[in-house]
Amino acid sequence: MNIANGRRAAAIVALLLATLTHATLAVAKPRTLSGTVIYRERMALPPSAVVEVQLIDVSLADAPARVLARTTLWPRRQVPLRYRLRYDDAQIRPNFSYALQARITLNGRLLFINTTRHSLSAEGLAGGRGGFGNTDILVERVSDGPRTETPATPARPNGRWLAEDIGGGGVIDRLQTVLDIAPDGAVSGSGGCNRMAGRATISGDRINFGRIASTKMACVPAAMNQEAEFFAALADVRAWRVDPQRGKLMLLDAQGRAIVTLASM
Repeated sequence: MNIANGRRAAAIVALLLATLTHATLAVAKPRTLSGTVIYRERMALPPSAVVEVQLIDVSLADAPARVLARTTLWPRRQVPLRYRLRYDDAQIRPNFSYALQARITLNGRLLFINTTRHSLSAEGLAGGRGGFGNTDILVERVSDGPRTETPATPARPNGRWLAEDIGGGGVIDRLQTVLDIAPDGAVSGSGGCNRMAGRATISGDRINFGRIASTKMACVPAAMNQEAEFFAALADVRAWRVDPQRGKLMLLDAQGRAIVTLASM
């Protein structure tokens, strides 16, 4: 082999080594997210409660979120509950949307879940400039179990409700539209993207929602569409009906048709 051929061969070997090195560096790196799961209620968790934290891909609002990583805790102490979640950065795609989700269950029954999205950037998850420190996840109480009403206590629409169906079209999985009706008729909650506030006039089984004010955040189109449908449905509501055995609130239009169905939270 002459000198020129030798140099050419050496250059090819160097190029191959550089390519292999780059491929090795591109292989997924295990990374870790950490923080705490907290709630505001003054209550102790039962010893058999289970805490689960997930990293989910929420890029498609009209499709179920994809779970990229999860960790499960059996807490030996009360809140704040510390978690460490390991994930594979090879699964992270530029311009995709990601979030953390936490829930607390007891014997398979959901007790707490976060109702506010904890968004994470693809750049931060991949180890870029947007890297993350500790992320604290606030979870809210979902249910105390089945609710019953005595004959002497008529059912009321007051309470905190989670939308299960809007206009017969269902709702988007993992997008929470929440309606909170106070005893004095004050209305609050979330359309799924924006916080809302207003007032309802309740007389017997009749109910009218006045003007609903909301924040002006922009979310993905599917979330905005569901929120717009919810606000439009509230404007058409004229009556209510509660199924206390199932913990459901049905909001009815002028023809008595259920246009929004909600579950007790």
